[in-house]
Amino acid sequence: MRVASWNVNSLAARLPRVLDWIRRRDPDILLLQETKCANQAFPSASFAELGYFSAHHGEGRWNGVAIVSRQNPVGVATGLDVLAPNGMAEARYLTASCDGTRVASVYVPNGREVGHPYFDYKLRWMAAMRKRLLDDRAAGHPLSLLGGDFNVAPSDRDVYDPAAFAGATHVSQPERDALDAILATGLEDLARRESGQPGFTFWDYRQGFFRRGLGMRIDLLLAAPDLATRLDRVWVDREERSGTRPSDHAPLVAELT
Repeated sequence: MRVASWNVNSLAARLPRVLDWIRRRDPDILLLQETKCANQAFPSASFAELGYFSAHHGEGRWNGVAIVSRQNPVGVATGLDVLAPNGMAEARYLTASCDGTRVASVYVPNGREVGHPYFDYKLRWMAAMRKRLLDDRAAGHPLSLLGGDFNVAPSDRDVYDPAAFAGATHVSQPERDALDAILATGLEDLARRESGQPGFTFWDYRQGFFRRGLGMRIDLLLAAPDLATRLDRVWVDREERSGTRPSDHAPLVAELT
């Protein structure tokens, strides 16, 4: 089974690239984030033409998460019980079962800056996700795979230069503690099963960051133990960060036996 997670930074802008990537890489499950489209504008027909079913949770201009799968996603659930500082329930969390595997596509809030109201929102949102994972397990339908843009670099080796991020979001101890609490629900960071540097997944558009190798690993695939033991390899498809009008993220791909 091949599963992937990709923050596409606007599906409308990136749809031809996404469809071409699906044709070439042939994933069984593709988790998308930052689709930036409303549910009625989601291009489900385009995915269906390639033999894929889809589920989407969107709000229009911002956010948006999707699950694209060879098997029809069933038992779809959306959202978390937490509001942004603007009072909105943002489209950042989507779960479904694909051929018996319960998966989630997540887009964790950015946080803006340490101490900002949106930073507090980020921590509350991550706590709400942890609670949902535990509640789902208690209800008898535990999650097997959680993928998405976490906007957290798990450790200093997941950024190009820790000193460049001193005092910033994505690397603060409260964010890393919140991520550790999610992992402690019984999930494993699949990239950590790879020896050495697992590879960056995000490079800022500015100042040639991609060309200069100045990236971060903030896109993650987390798996339950029974799924994690089936991992053959995990890799970042860096090719998709280059070329014409790429997303600032590259797909993170896991091969499972």
